[in-house]
Amino acid sequence: MKHDEFKIFPSGVAGITAVGSDTRHVFSRHTHDQFGIGVIDRGAQKSASGRGTVEAGAGDTITVNPGEVHDGAPIGDDGRAWRMLYFDPPLIAQAAGDLSLGRTQNYEFSRPALTDAAVAGCFGRLFLAVTQAALERNPLRSEELLLTLLPMLLAPRPMVPGGRAVANGVFTAKRLIDDCPTAPITLADLAQVSGLSRFQVLRGFVRATGLTPHAYLVQRRIDLARRLIAAGTALAPAAAASGFADQSHMTRIFVRKYGLSPGAYAAAAAAA
Repeated sequence: MKHDEFKIFPSGVAGITAVGSDTRHVFSRHTHDQFGIGVIDRGAQKSASGRGTVEAGAGDTITVNPGEVHDGAPIGDDGRAWRMLYFDPPLIAQAAGDLSLGRTQNYEFSRPALTDAAVAGCFGRLFLAVTQAALERNPLRSEELLLTLLPMLLAPRPMVPGGRAVANGVFTAKRLIDDCPTAPITLADLAQVSGLSRFQVLRGFVRATGLTPHAYLVQRRIDLARRLIAAGTALAPAAAASGFADQSHMTRIFVRKYGLSPGAYAAAAAAA
């Protein structure tokens, strides 16, 4: 790939998106609504994660969980390149259920960056199988490799002790945003639906998600815009349908979080 390039590869497996990026962009704090596994192919980066700041260089594997707040900045002047696979949560939950023999589907990636040639090699074979399956229309190899890779990365999600009433209230407030991210939601609305004070909502939201309620709302709106654009919706209608004031507002947020313009993303999605 060339410098400052983003590509969406054809994927032959439902629930898996394959992308590649070569960029110097400094990503602001954001989240994804999918699980992500990738390998740094060139350069290095430093990023925040749910377990603190981590660094990853060429050959290292990187992971991200849905809703995990992270950012990313290159180490050095030449940027970095990576390949990523993003997995819809039901696909990972099903695989986790298989791995635990049905005992639980509540798993997460516990290591945001790791140096392990076996893991990186398995990822490379999975990435190739996912993209080749788009031509061969045979996902069997991808399924085998996914169930080989995941045990190297997944760990049971720990239970968070204490504060159950606040945690439940924050979950309810979060769900209000998730259900309708385009609505003009106020802190008072979140407090009312959660049974918490506005201060409890604010503090609990930051603890649970790493984002303020407003930042989380903006993230959910840009997630919606990205899905609409990937499905072929024109930029201005996508901005309006996602709750942004106008296309330029959506574009500013999109570039800051994803490192490319909505138009470039639309072109990459159309080419996949």
